[in-house]
Amino acid sequence: MKFTEDHEWLSLDGDVVTVGITDHAQEQLGDIVYIELPEIGTQVSKDDEVVVIESVKAASDIAAPIDGEVVEINETIIDAPDKVNADAEGAAWFFKVKIDDAGQLDEYMDETAYKDLIA
Repeated sequence: MKFTEDHEWLSLDGDVVTVGITDHAQEQLGDIVYIELPEIGTQVSKDDEVVVIESVKAASDIAAPIDGEVVEINETIIDAPDKVNADAEGAAWFFKVKIDDAGQLDEYMDETAYKDLIA
C-alpha cells in the first residue's frame, strides 16, 4: 500500500488502483454520515476533487491521487457511510481507477513513512 499526505491509501492490483481514506483520516472526521462518489467512466486527473465526504464534524473533498479512469465504486458505503468508520483501510474503499501511469505511485509514502507522518 501507498499513502498520501492527504491521508488516502492506494493499493495497486495490475493496472487498477483502489483508493480509500486511512484509519487516521476517519478518526479525525468522526462519524461519517454522507459520501458522494464519482461515476464509473469518469476520467480523473491527479488533484481533481472526486469524492465528497461529510461527517458530524465537517465536510471535505477527497482528491484523485492519480490520473486514470474510474472503473468501479464502492456502492455499499453510499448507503452505509458509517462503514468507513468501521473498516476504512479495508472493505470501505471508495473507488478504483485504471491508471494511466503507474510511476505516479512512486511519489507516495510507504506504511512506515506514513506512520512517521501521523505520529
